[in-house]
Amino acid sequence: MQDLGSSGVTSLPEAIAAVLREAAAIAVMPRYRRLAEGEIEEKSPGDLVTIADREAERIIAQGLTAIRPDARFIGEEACSRDPSLLDNLAHGSAWIVDPIDGTGNYAAGRPPFALMAALVEDGEAVASCIFDPLSGRLAAAEHNCGAWLDGTRIVPTNESPGLAAMTGIVSDFSRPLAMAPRVAALAVQVGEAAPTRRCAGDEYPLVATGARHFALYWRTLVWDHAPGVLFLREAGGVAARLDGRPYRAADPSEAILLAQTPAIWEEVAEALRG
Repeated sequence: MQDLGSSGVTSLPEAIAAVLREAAAIAVMPRYRRLAEGEIEEKSPGDLVTIADREAERIIAQGLTAIRPDARFIGEEACSRDPSLLDNLAHGSAWIVDPIDGTGNYAAGRPPFALMAALVEDGEAVASCIFDPLSGRLAAAEHNCGAWLDGTRIVPTNESPGLAAMTGIVSDFSRPLAMAPRVAALAVQVGEAAPTRRCAGDEYPLVATGARHFALYWRTLVWDHAPGVLFLREAGGVAARLDGRPYRAADPSEAILLAQTPAIWEEVAEALRG
């Protein structure tokens, strides 16, 4: 990815970021803590959507399609109406978009929430952005070009503080009952296992920068994870299924373990295996 402002040439992540910023400015932030009655709906138990989600997705679809007209558009809200949009994700080009990641937080008038998008080619993300409109933080990545946080490139490492000193994020949302004892065993071995704040767009940068050493999720919807997985990997981290298979956007399998470094991933995975 080009250094921000280094040559006047707009990279693909910069172009994506401009679209997300526009959607945030027009559709998201003007309604933050100002949603009217009837502007929040429940798509399914515990899964909310707001007028801002739908309007932001419309703006993002228009902007990203102008960048790559050949890529089909797969937004979370569009998929809630037509799940078949996810068919054949392993082939061709597609934009994967979460117009507001953390809608429950947004609707409640609290952070964190983010806007996320990734360009996927044949089932693998090749460019992505995560934009936090409250802080202005931008996480951006491009395949084989690195990961950038607010214009500063993240330098990969392979260090580990050791299991007892690790802090992580452990979600219990959609967790299989059989995994409860393993997760409990992991929690007593690490320094801290904090619950998820239900916003992957906030938590992927925490893992990539080492503010949290790992994160464990059970529901892995593509719009929640494709943008962050590329960012984490380009920062030198690991995103893989519990059996070690690398995460792929086209793979609907459940459960994903994130880690700042390969060494941390191996230690946490081994602790989960018991």
